Amino acid sequence: MKTLLALVGAVLFHGVLSAQECDLRIMSYNLRFGELASMQQIGEYIAQKDPDLVALQECDWNTVRTRAPKQHHVRFVNELGQITGMFTAYGKALDYMGGYYGIGILSKYPIIRAERVLLPHDGRAEQRVMLVVDVEMPDRGTVTFACTHLEVTSSAARYEQAGFINAYFARAPYPTFLAGDMNAAPESPEIERLTTGGWMPLTNTEPTYSTDEPTIKIDHIFYRGPRPLELKRTVTCTDSALSDHRPVISEVTLGK
Repeated sequence: MKTLLALVGAVLFHGVLSAQECDLRIMSYNLRFGELASMQQIGEYIAQKDPDLVALQECDWNTVRTRAPKQHHVRFVNELGQITGMFTAYGKALDYMGGYYGIGILSKYPIIRAERVLLPHDGRAEQRVMLVVDVEMPDRGTVTFACTHLEVTSSAARYEQAGFINAYFARAPYPTFLAGDMNAAPESPEIERLTTGGWMPLTNTEPTYSTDEPTIKIDHIFYRGPRPLELKRTVTCTDSALSDHRPVISEVTLGK
């Protein structure tokens, strides 16, 4: 028994359970509540891109939405998890049409913690949320991944929400990725508030909305954290019209 304990202690001491350098492919995709495509189509598209982490916005759960009759009673994130074979988390923003409306996360690796965080709003606009998960990577290191969908009607509201996000992650213990539909262009005050708050942009400035005639970039991915990060490649996908948003993908190497 002592020999076994000594061996385990030696393994831990030499860092086998510590985080190692790893590559990640991160995706953000606003689904337009499934009005333009089925979950099967969207799930197959996501699987084709082979992401490690996916932030999803405008996700219904068991609604009867008039504008999306083919999605009645569909639980978007559950369905996408089945199709892609990924772990899932869901964050409700609103009770809506007999079900829920919100955001979701897909992860190739186990989700070991999930939290829905209510973002500040003035009571006149709809409630916005942030979904935060901790993911255990194959190297036994942990990363935090957050998905959000900021207010659409007010730059001032988004600016306040950006400040809230900065404060929320001020003492985050793990490398953290933030992704979603920010409803804000790269040069906007709210995005500047995120970047001056320590977030590193991981996407380019190519427009993501709308799919037919894109004129503005509002879908973003960011990083902040204690480990160095190298952005290897980022792309705004132009090969799909399954939503009114173009998905964005960033490939990174997270250092030791």
